[in-house]
Amino acid sequence: MPWLWPCAVVIAVAGWPAPTSADTEAVGSLRGHDPELARRPSWTSPSRAEIRDRALTWAAAAAGEQAPDGPVTRRVADLWDEAERSGSSGPASGPDLIDLCMATVAVVDPRAAATRGAIEHPVGLTAATAWLDDASTVPFARVTVRLWLGRELVRRNRFDEARPLLADLDLNQAIDPAAVLFFRGCCEHWLLAPEAAAESFDRLLERESEIPVRYARLARLLRADIATLEADSLDHIARRMRDVRRRLDLGQAGPLTRGVQQGVVESLDKLIDELENQQQQGQSASSGAGSAGEGGASGTPMEDSRIAGGRGAGEVQKKELGSGAGWGNLPPHEREAALQQIGREYPPHYREAIEQYFKRLATGGEADR
Repeated sequence: MPWLWPCAVVIAVAGWPAPTSADTEAVGSLRGHDPELARRPSWTSPSRAEIRDRALTWAAAAAGEQAPDGPVTRRVADLWDEAERSGSSGPASGPDLIDLCMATVAVVDPRAAATRGAIEHPVGLTAATAWLDDASTVPFARVTVRLWLGRELVRRNRFDEARPLLADLDLNQAIDPAAVLFFRGCCEHWLLAPEAAAESFDRLLERESEIPVRYARLARLLRADIATLEADSLDHIARRMRDVRRRLDLGQAGPLTRGVQQGVVESLDKLIDELENQQQQGQSASSGAGSAGEGGASGTPMEDSRIAGGRGAGEVQKKELGSGAGWGNLPPHEREAALQQIGREYPPHYREAIEQYFKRLATGGEADR
């Protein structure tokens, strides 16, 4: 279902509100259709209040402030208060939690702000994110920036860059484990890693009744789509060709893209060889069936001159050929047309033999034979 991915991107990036009780009940009822997904959840999702407390605690520690009313801590608190006030129906309808946490980190650490500004430049982004691998970086900042950055890269179809950022994120430390699993699964789905994608979506659906409806429905669709993919099939080849176009549109014409292109060519060659072998086997089977029964029951001539093992009575049905007067005396133009037809369909010496035959008919010499 190649049409699924554009829908997934559009719906996933939309700022939908949290599911209502009716939506939760409807989606939760789908769990019974797949017993494998009804397993004990391996992760939990923190509440918005818990994330706020975690952000304030990190901000105070990162700024070296002991009191909760320090300037940096106060600024972060104001940021969260403003976000809560902007939601007309409660915290769930306020600003995106991932964006809010990213803004929190940017207030305290200027490197996060630099990372946010470099996202449109792949070369500069590598240098701007080097600090995330530093052992001194506090987990809250590392996990928050990597999740925000991975999501933004997925929105820009830059799956190759997003996947490493999301691959090893600890769900116990993530501010939004459901988003980690969903966007990780999207990367694996597009990059044709079916087993990894199925694992990500299965883990996401462990808490299907608690996650956003858009995540649950798209996860099921994408998982079903990738589960039917067969290696080196036409569908598999077409998806890799589509991935090559995506890479080229992004200006990625390096060794990785050329490797994907080479893989497509090799798969096409393999598929063509398989089709040719099947065709040859079919022709061989047809030829063998046609030559069965000694003498070629289907009209195929024998390879050696010998007495055929036919079991017929040897009788030929007599037919009335009409009067012998004038037989063989074709008009000149019809005779020439017949000879030309023979010349097109048979070897040259056949024409010579038939011309001699017609001459004998015209002179009566054939009647003495």
